[in-house]
Amino acid sequence: MPPGEGIPAKYVAFSGIWGGRLDGMYDGKLAVLTISRGGNVTATYAWGDVADNKPGVADGEGKIFGNTLKLRRLPNGGDVSAVMQADGTLTVTYGLADRTYTGTFTKQ
Repeated sequence: MPPGEGIPAKYVAFSGIWGGRLDGMYDGKLAVLTISRGGNVTATYAWGDVADNKPGVADGEGKIFGNTLKLRRLPNGGDVSAVMQADGTLTVTYGLADRTYTGTFTKQ
């Protein structure tokens, strides 16, 4: 859903569907579904095969702090954060089972 009126532009920049590859080989997508005036978000994160983790999707909630969106731990145990870069891409970090995967996501 497009952000409503009154949402700060720095938060609006995170809205939409983002996709990329973690560590250059694992597909991931982040859909930022809603954003509140205070920076609270609802989102869906989807992943392809990531090491021993089969493809899946999980809904989550989180908050934007400055240029970083941080989701609460997902039901599969994954931790997702996304840092907005000056070029409009997101540097996404996905942590799962003591491993961390990083990649650049672009708006789809």
